[in-house]
Amino acid sequence: MLASQTFGALPIRNDDVDWDTWPVQDYLAENYRELHPADAEVIAHHAELYRKLAPGSIAQSVEFGAGPNLYPLMLAASACRRVDAVDAGAANVAYLTGQLRHGPDASWQPFYALCRRHVPNLPATLPEALSRVRVIHGDVRGLPSGRYGLASMHFVAEGATEDFTEFTEFCRLFARCAVPGGHLVAAFMENMPTYRIGRASRWPGCPVDPDAVREVFAPLTEWLSVTRINADPTLPDYGDSGMVLMTGRTPSPPGRYG
Repeated sequence: MLASQTFGALPIRNDDVDWDTWPVQDYLAENYRELHPADAEVIAHHAELYRKLAPGSIAQSVEFGAGPNLYPLMLAASACRRVDAVDAGAANVAYLTGQLRHGPDASWQPFYALCRRHVPNLPATLPEALSRVRVIHGDVRGLPSGRYGLASMHFVAEGATEDFTEFTEFCRLFARCAVPGGHLVAAFMENMPTYRIGRASRWPGCPVDPDAVREVFAPLTEWLSVTRINADPTLPDYGDSGMVLMTGRTPSPPGRYG
């Protein structure tokens, strides 16, 4: 287990945090009001998977702990007929619901333009892509196993707890919600400590690196691929050292190939 970020105190776990108060507007201002080089690298990495999937070939996908980040939902629309964006935080759910109901913020348009350059079979417009999204206010730990043809997770498991054991459990539940042979795609902040957003709010972090991600997902997947990108100097310095990017598939049933 990794050391607690609280200097000898018990690590902060997911249920110790009031996720309804997540500072959505501060988070967007610090990370997503412009397209940063790190976002472009994540999109390019994930697009390699989505280009291999035929449009509409996946009935349902899930964004596991969606937060207010729209670009994973954009990419999923290239292959998925429905995308469930699941989040426990009221502020995140309110933001996502507003983006679908009233139209996405203009700041997301460069993200979508880049997604379409990498995955040309995406719908012509961002509102059309987001029309496939259903926002679900709920705890990802309650998702049923084996429901989704593709499961996606961005900056969730390592940002929900300081406890490596709980991080591992989040990853297990993430993989479990995909069907056998289902696709997994994820991004993690590398070596992320407990951190602040805005001037005051403090949030848990569990430092992980590519080796930790491989160790956790190796028994849960086949065709596992793990890589990393360096820290982006245009983003706030949260104490991380970059990002870890992952793709894989859940084990196929006996006798199934491809």
